[in-house]
Amino acid sequence: MDLEEALQVVGEFGPYQRRAVAILVLTQVYMACQSMLIILVGSTPEYRMEPQDGVPSGQQELLQRVTFTEDIDSIVTEWFLVKQQAYKVSLAGSLFFAGLLVGNVVFGPLSDKIGRRPVYLTGLFFEVIFGYVTALAPSYEVFAVSRLLVGLMNGGIGLVCFVLTQEYVGKSYWAMTGTLTSMSFAVGIALFAALGYFVRPWRNLAAVANTSGVLFFLMSVTLPESPRWLYSQGRTEQAEEVLRYIALRNGNAANNLRLKRVGGAKAGNRGNGGAGVLQLVIHPVLRLRTMVLMYVWYACSLVYYGLTLGAGETSGSRYVNVAMYGLVELPAYPLCIYFINKHWAGRRKSMASFLCLAGSACFCTMFIPEGSGALLSVTSFALLGKLMVSAAFNIAYVYTSELYPTVIRNAGLGVCSMSCRVGGILAPFVPSMRALHTSLPFTVFCLSGLSAGCLGLLLPETLNGPAAETLEELGSSSRGRVLESKVSELLVLPPCSRKNKRMLTHNAISAAAEPARAAVSMITSFTRHVRRLFFVPRRLFCTKMTIRNQTACEAGGVGSSSPEQLTAAARNVFTSFRLKLLPQEIAGLSLFLMMDLKD
Repeated sequence: MDLEEALQVVGEFGPYQRRAVAILVLTQVYMACQSMLIILVGSTPEYRMEPQDGVPSGQQELLQRVTFTEDIDSIVTEWFLVKQQAYKVSLAGSLFFAGLLVGNVVFGPLSDKIGRRPVYLTGLFFEVIFGYVTALAPSYEVFAVSRLLVGLMNGGIGLVCFVLTQEYVGKSYWAMTGTLTSMSFAVGIALFAALGYFVRPWRNLAAVANTSGVLFFLMSVTLPESPRWLYSQGRTEQAEEVLRYIALRNGNAANNLRLKRVGGAKAGNRGNGGAGVLQLVIHPVLRLRTMVLMYVWYACSLVYYGLTLGAGETSGSRYVNVAMYGLVELPAYPLCIYFINKHWAGRRKSMASFLCLAGSACFCTMFIPEGSGALLSVTSFALLGKLMVSAAFNIAYVYTSELYPTVIRNAGLGVCSMSCRVGGILAPFVPSMRALHTSLPFTVFCLSGLSAGCLGLLLPETLNGPAAETLEELGSSSRGRVLESKVSELLVLPPCSRKNKRMLTHNAISAAAEPARAAVSMITSFTRHVRRLFFVPRRLFCTKMTIRNQTACEAGGVGSSSPEQLTAAARNVFTSFRLKLLPQEIAGLSLFLMMDLKD
């Protein structure tokens, strides 16, 4: 039996798998505390400058001149990070995101090569160690370096943790486990705000928030290796042992469980040509998907963190604000679970819709006057935008893991997460665009959300489809695709001559003479990518589109048709599809279509 059939016997989401997923999901709470740590430990209280005569320059002058009027213990008050030193607070946050970026790139392919479990446990262990270094940092420099290292480990284990929650269970539960992972991160933000309210000194707060990582590490030691990863590496016996162990803990009998022995295509990745980051560039299907997904992840991160930082400037208790911007994400996740499992919505349409709604919410903020009511205010639309982009972000995780085969899933997620962190690094700079125009930040968020939503429609739907294990399965013709349709075959045709025009025409007619469902699929793909496809006629119909009626007579035998009639016929045909063509494109397509009709 294959892996999916084996999981049906073992139990797709049995008691043991629920406990394992619960450990991984709760780890997200710890990771959320580390991600949001700089918001509270880097709080800048109210202060005033008191000029005094005869005070020496340098640090002593700063100590004498700054008076904090708010009772807050943070790195700002300890190391006097105000005025010319204020940038260091933002720098510490940027270093954390830079660490996330590097961690995504390094840990993703590493876990594809040596396994999910060792990478996850090693990263979690060192994140706890570096977390305590943050709490005990004697200087800002040590604090900044520790935040970089914590971000490095956080980015790596966050990726592997999410993949493990997917690979422990059956494919039908991927959406639920991915949603639970994102929900726990949002809950972790709110819990960190509550923890910060009761634990005010920043060193104590950093230590207490980091202590939960010790507990989760001890609980994670008992987790097994991913059976999907073992199977994709050709280690079938070990995958069977893990599945039998899970079946035993689930209370199911699976003593006779035997997995289908994989050939060289799977074993050790040898048949995949060294599946790794390079395959994301070499493989034509993966290359196209990765380009679209990288932009989607980048836009999600830019809008998500940009709205959070911009909305965080609202007045009121900073602890309430942090909790509110965490809890506002929770309603998005039940919506995700509902929509992405419906056949009329699925992963692709749901993600694109939520991104477009996030962009639309940002667009609406540009028409809200200052001092408006609480219901229709800039803050309310910003929160709505974060709600929508949080839903899109959650779907992007689930959707991306389904678009990549097991042998390269972590590498694909790592590259997408890398582009996501680039958006996170740039996000703090977007709110500063208010200096140019008050609505400019929301314009950036609006365009990012709408463009990413439209590009997301170019990806194939994965709902109820089989999960690919190898690159060979990804290239199977049985898997429906949008961007990899038969239309792409036209893009590689050589420039045609008068002699082979008729051959190309017959090939086109043969392709069009497939069953009705295939024809409808090709027409739909054609209409969606018309601007891209219409580079083809210029290659197919010679060079400068100076085709005369005599050429048509020689090639297709339609001497009674004038060039004007051919052009009008082509325009009428494509007007039925509501396509707007350039005059040169109509001229070339007219010959092609009329030759088809004549033959």
